[in-house]
Amino acid sequence: MAAVSASTVTTIESDDVAAEVHRPGTPGRATFVLAHGAGGNRDAVILRALADELCDRGFVVARIDLPYRRRRPKGPPSPSTSPADRDGIRAACATFRGESDGPLFVGGHSYGGRQASMAVADDGRALADGLLLTSYPLHPPGKPDRLRTEHLPSITVPTLVVHGSTDPFGTTDEMSRAIALIDAPTHIVELEKVGHDLNPKRKPTASLTADAVRDFLLPLFPDTEETHQ
Repeated sequence: MAAVSASTVTTIESDDVAAEVHRPGTPGRATFVLAHGAGGNRDAVILRALADELCDRGFVVARIDLPYRRRRPKGPPSPSTSPADRDGIRAACATFRGESDGPLFVGGHSYGGRQASMAVADDGRALADGLLLTSYPLHPPGKPDRLRTEHLPSITVPTLVVHGSTDPFGTTDEMSRAIALIDAPTHIVELEKVGHDLNPKRKPTASLTADAVRDFLLPLFPDTEETHQ
């Protein structure tokens, strides 16, 4: 039997997209485009860990820099430029749509996931077939009256949310009520004693997230065959 090729990581830098692309050694079962949180970049610890775990399970993963991060190496995003960040997510989805024969999922951590969810609310399946949101920033810490849920009823693709039980951006009960607004299959994974960063160095958060992708998202796409164990 021929040996299975090792996975690879390739850097992509173009006018529209900056990404590290993880490709498994076999044809990809699906593709993920994942964006970073407000204080990070595509090399964020959680994104690297997620990409490794997903790639080990046979998925292509592109972890991208959002446009605001490409403009400056440090500092938070500005609300005034968030539409440009969503356009950056759209450009990345268009770039990587053909990386596998399976579905394309978009999402990311905190701010990156929120912007991906807003883009999907606007564009639907024309943009992506599903959402993966880790540590969705449901409201600012200590301000549960300022929910970021206006666009959720416009989402019509399957959505997986991974949430730390001690995340100050929302309780598990608040998150459950929020994702119930989505007009598609949804699932929430609560990780006990984990905060907003989902620190993969302390708990196997990335592995548990990849398991949830396998157990929840993939069965919704029955034509996606498993090629990796």
